[in-house]
Amino acid sequence: MKKIRVSKEFAFETAHALDMHDSKCRNIHGHSYKLTITVLGLVNKDNTQPNVGMVIDFTDLKEIVNSEVVDKLDHALILKSDSRFKGIEKNNDKTIYVDYHPTCENLLKEIVDVVSKKLPKGVELVYAKMNETANSYSEWVLED
Repeated sequence: MKKIRVSKEFAFETAHALDMHDSKCRNIHGHSYKLTITVLGLVNKDNTQPNVGMVIDFTDLKEIVNSEVVDKLDHALILKSDSRFKGIEKNNDKTIYVDYHPTCENLLKEIVDVVSKKLPKGVELVYAKMNETANSYSEWVLED
């Protein structure tokens, strides 16, 4: 049996600061992120199941990524836990502190970890891409 890849795209707005960086990215700034998630699995052939003919219902994939990623990151400010901006959460109610530098690469790695754990049995995350700008992005591929 051949497996099929299924992909869905998501968009969200998030701000961050890269304190360690030696350019203007040290300062708080935002991006319009575009996230692509691709999963792999067998097409369900069980006619008694509502998702017959599908690897995963697009709605189910959307609910997983929205609840685990988009809803949490959209219009949030992400800072490293030891950021020089520590304390800004008093005036910014959607501030997230992480233990890593919140680069596009590190954010994508965390997204991959979180989404992978929520997928149904038999469906595997095999590819993720996150555009930070229209022409700059990071990619994750399972085979790598």
